[in-house]
Amino acid sequence: MKFQQLIMLLAIAMLSASCAVKKPFVEDVTLPTADKMAAGNTVKLFRNLKKSAAGGVMFGQQDAVLYGIGWKGDKNRADVKSVCGDYPAVYGWEIGRIEHGNKYSIDSVNFNLMRKRIIEAYKRGGVNTISWHCDNPMTGGNAWDVSKSDAVASVLPGGVKHELFMTWLDRVADFLNSLKSGNENIPILFRPFHEHTASWFWWGENYCTPVQYKALVRMTIDHFRQKGLHHIMYIYSPDQTDNVSRYFERYPGDDYMDLLGVDYYQQNGIAGAEQYMQTMHNIFAMLTPEARKRNKLLVFSETGLEGLPMNNWWTDVLLKTVSHYPLAYVMVWRNAYDKPGHFFGPYPGNPSAGNFIEFYKSRKTLFQTDIKNMYK
Repeated sequence: MKFQQLIMLLAIAMLSASCAVKKPFVEDVTLPTADKMAAGNTVKLFRNLKKSAAGGVMFGQQDAVLYGIGWKGDKNRADVKSVCGDYPAVYGWEIGRIEHGNKYSIDSVNFNLMRKRIIEAYKRGGVNTISWHCDNPMTGGNAWDVSKSDAVASVLPGGVKHELFMTWLDRVADFLNSLKSGNENIPILFRPFHEHTASWFWWGENYCTPVQYKALVRMTIDHFRQKGLHHIMYIYSPDQTDNVSRYFERYPGDDYMDLLGVDYYQQNGIAGAEQYMQTMHNIFAMLTPEARKRNKLLVFSETGLEGLPMNNWWTDVLLKTVSHYPLAYVMVWRNAYDKPGHFFGPYPGNPSAGNFIEFYKSRKTLFQTDIKNMYK
């Protein structure tokens, strides 16, 4: 009798366990990307970014494998890798000037080479994020040309530059669609029209209303989706903001954005460390519950300390800033090959390189060798 009861209890336990397994799976399916038609590997990346954020923050750098201090275009090279022996987990890219059909970006990078490096990063298991410093369609100047205040209005439906801008979007879409490994599109985290709460770009808050800004972003994303681009996740990344209402004032909506980010740099050299840390603690404390409520990823989409005058910045400032929050990644800006002093990552011989190795060894940071199967 006891044996039969034991068998029955085991059967009930197994049935309960099988039911218990199904429930998280169903819930997981209801945690999708903003695009309900997102490609399978893109949905998997979204879920795996959520999982990895619970264990550590991925480190990224802009243009890390395209150029660095004293070099440009070398294969299998990155300043970060030369310092710690590992690639970043996140690779940032800039496609400004692609809208004109140019061969080279605003940073003089050949787009064919960029495509090749993006594919290589994907095959290593890395995560790719793209920004677009789009030229001003109203003036013909660059993204920082704010000489006319109606550029955003001009590209919206009915605007004098709408048709031109849609042509630009087509060229961006063509490039994004060309990012493939075999027959499979490579998932991309796209960060358009960033730092919009400031006013140094033509899409900044002084040059368009919240309604116009949201219309610009929605028009862009809708156009990409209509062209069949379902391997893109989108990052919302204002400049630093001090309250929730201001942060979300120009938010296009949960059906458009997958990641909540912020762009903020340490200013005033070493003297600015405390203010930087306090500002970011306030912002991440504010955004963490919002990201959870909206089922979005939280990222530090752009940051750094130009010239790295603080040798222990990596562990004493950046690590302390990001390690208390469920951030998917933090990305520092580029190491310019042609602009002395304009660097944000370590390189061989840089005084902060030793401290960066400590940062790399931390259990709270994730680099290329730490992330596996992000697309499975």
